[in-house]
Amino acid sequence: MLLLLLYVQCFTMDEQRSKAVTEAFVRLYKDGLIYRVHRLVNWDCTLRTAIFDIEVDHEDLKGETPLEVPGYRSPVQFGVLISFAYPLEEGLGEIIVATTWIETMLGDTAIAVHPQDGRYKHLHGKYALHPFNGRKLKIICDAELVDPSFGTGAVKITPAHDPNDFKVGERHNLEFINIFTDDGKINEMGGS
Repeated sequence: MLLLLLYVQCFTMDEQRSKAVTEAFVRLYKDGLIYRVHRLVNWDCTLRTAIFDIEVDHEDLKGETPLEVPGYRSPVQFGVLISFAYPLEEGLGEIIVATTWIETMLGDTAIAVHPQDGRYKHLHGKYALHPFNGRKLKIICDAELVDPSFGTGAVKITPAHDPNDFKVGERHNLEFINIFTDDGKINEMGGS
C-alpha cells in the first residue's frame, strides 16, 4: 500500500487564516469571553516590546540600594526617598509628598492621604496644582495605599506608571497619563 502524505506550507498571516483568526476573536468578544482593557506592562525601551512578568527580576528594596543597570557604567542608586511640595489651590499653602520615583511626577493625577490622618483632614477633596503644567491634582483618601507613618504621609499618584498607583487610579476613577515614548524619553504629555 502506498501512503501519500500531503504537506501544505502556508503563511500564518495569509488572507484565509487571518480572516479565521479575526472571526474567532470577534465571536469570543461578542460572547463576553475576551475583552479589551488598559493594563500596565513591563516595557523594554531597547527591544521596544513588552516583557512577560516571569522575565523581570522584581526586588523589594530596603532603603537606598545601588544596582547595576544595562547601559550604565556605574551602579544606579534606587530607593532614595525624595520629598517635594505641590502648591495647593485657594492659597491653602502646599502639600509635601515623598516618593522614590520622582521622574514619574510629570504624569501625576492625584495625591493620596490616609483618611484618618489628622494632618490632612482639611485637604480632603481639595486640589493641588502641578507646578509644570497646571494640571489639577485631586487630594484623595486611600487607606489601602497610604501608610501615614511613612515619608510625609502624602503620596503622589501616577496611575499609568506604577502598579500600586494603577490600582488607586481604578478605585478613584483617575486619569491615566503616559509620559514616556516607546524608547523611554519624555513625550508631549510630560511637558515641553
